[in-house]
Amino acid sequence: MYILRPDIAEEEVNQHIDKYNKLLEDMGGKILDSQMRGKRRLAYTIAKNREGIYVQLSHQGDGQHIEKIEKAMRLSEDVIRFMTIKQEGPLPKPKPKIKTSETTNNQKNEKIDNDNSPTNVKEDNSKNSVVDKPNE
Repeated sequence: MYILRPDIAEEEVNQHIDKYNKLLEDMGGKILDSQMRGKRRLAYTIAKNREGIYVQLSHQGDGQHIEKIEKAMRLSEDVIRFMTIKQEGPLPKPKPKIKTSETTNNQKNEKIDNDNSPTNVKEDNSKNSVVDKPNE
């Protein structure tokens, strides 16, 4: 996982993701999953930034490529923090790459489905109502 500066454009974020994915593949690593987690508030200030763009990169390899990709991230001014963790147990399965045109169509279809689906809203006013109890 690595965190990019919050002020860079989305196009640059995609370029960084592609750059590190290509770097791993060139060194013999296998990309299992690469996803942008979005902009989030940091727990503490890092390099005068209160927010960062989180990117999760799951990969498989012999471990020789870790030092080189971490060096590339360390030298980049856009990467404000990175962390590499060895995962024990089952590895995440590679996700199929979807074309951008398909994802936008799927998002539009999901929005239409959500707009047309009936919603059951049930309000619970039991806490707000006063119940008369008979005097015993």
